[in-house]
Amino acid sequence: MKPKTLEKAIVDPARAVISNLSGAVNETTNLLHQSGPLKPGTGLASGVIALSIAFLSLLGVIAFHFPQYLTTPELRHQYSPDLIRHILFAGLIISGVISLLNVLFKQRRGLNAVAGMLVLIAVALGGSHVPVADFPDHTPYIGLDWFILDLLGSTVIFVAIEKLFPLYKGQMIFRREWQTDMVHFAMNHFIVGLALLTVNFAIHRLFGWMAHDSVRGFIQSIYFIPQLLLCILAADFVQYWTHRAYHEIPFLWRFHAVHHSAKTMDWLAGSRQHILELIVTRVGVLGALYVLGFEKTVMDAYIIVVGFQAVFNHANVHLPWGPIKYLIVTPDFHHWHHSSDDVAIDRNYAAHYAFLDHIFGTAIKGQKGFPEKYGVQGDYMPDGYVKQLMFPFKSQK
Repeated sequence: MKPKTLEKAIVDPARAVISNLSGAVNETTNLLHQSGPLKPGTGLASGVIALSIAFLSLLGVIAFHFPQYLTTPELRHQYSPDLIRHILFAGLIISGVISLLNVLFKQRRGLNAVAGMLVLIAVALGGSHVPVADFPDHTPYIGLDWFILDLLGSTVIFVAIEKLFPLYKGQMIFRREWQTDMVHFAMNHFIVGLALLTVNFAIHRLFGWMAHDSVRGFIQSIYFIPQLLLCILAADFVQYWTHRAYHEIPFLWRFHAVHHSAKTMDWLAGSRQHILELIVTRVGVLGALYVLGFEKTVMDAYIIVVGFQAVFNHANVHLPWGPIKYLIVTPDFHHWHHSSDDVAIDRNYAAHYAFLDHIFGTAIKGQKGFPEKYGVQGDYMPDGYVKQLMFPFKSQK
């Protein structure tokens, strides 16, 4: 074989492989810049499912390799390793089968090829059989396991609720700016370990001197249910005034405006929050609860309640609440807080108990129907996670 012929025989297939890989990556990347429904019968919807499961499975395998740095200490003691391995194995099988079938039937081959490659990488790294040796408990961590569990749980639960009881029928799952909110979701979960370390350090330094055994003893003597209701009330009282300060103090509004810039309300919109606001608010709320000394079981229940309401109250959901809407915060109540209508500006601050806004005179009264427009008035917030992260520090003209 002549040298030029040999060179062509080697170079041409290599170029074809590189071109195919580049096309597959570009097709996958373009998905993150699209908004709109996933057309059935094209392999797009199933490809997105395969890609998502493959990505989360790969993250799970990596977490098995470095559990001391990538898993949350409070959660890792609750896991059943065998159950997690079975779920991981099932995820790899499901993603692999879906992506392979789509490639064979020429349905979104690029997107599904990327999903297949992620499955192969996960398997090459050990798959569901990665051994876990003993490791120290008190290491810095980023909570990758919490991100995986929360994303899976939130997607399955709240997307289903939104489809069953929609406030705005026909609102798309992949709506405008979903990419920005997904990055907020990921970043705020990935750094949960750093955030909690910061919060715990600040709480003990700022509030430790305020804690008194007599007060804490009295609080802990209360039965579980009333103590939980009191815990939520104490947290929401601090949350209310902190939230109100973010609206009424111009410097603080720069940070909170990031949260209000979401133009579509759904389960993912609540994740759009500046990390500094997240930390400051948690320090204030958890600091008050630390001083009062609520039982650990009560605090654990409160974390579940606040986690659910934070997502649910932003969701595209409408239910017949009846008189209960004057007692607790519902999606209807909180959606008006995010409305850019004049009547809704600086109203409905509470996170849990709606009656706080009625007591302090900040509740919207007599408003019928539902908002049709969300976001900040003037629509001045840039799109994109990094730009929104830097927004409060830029000069305000």
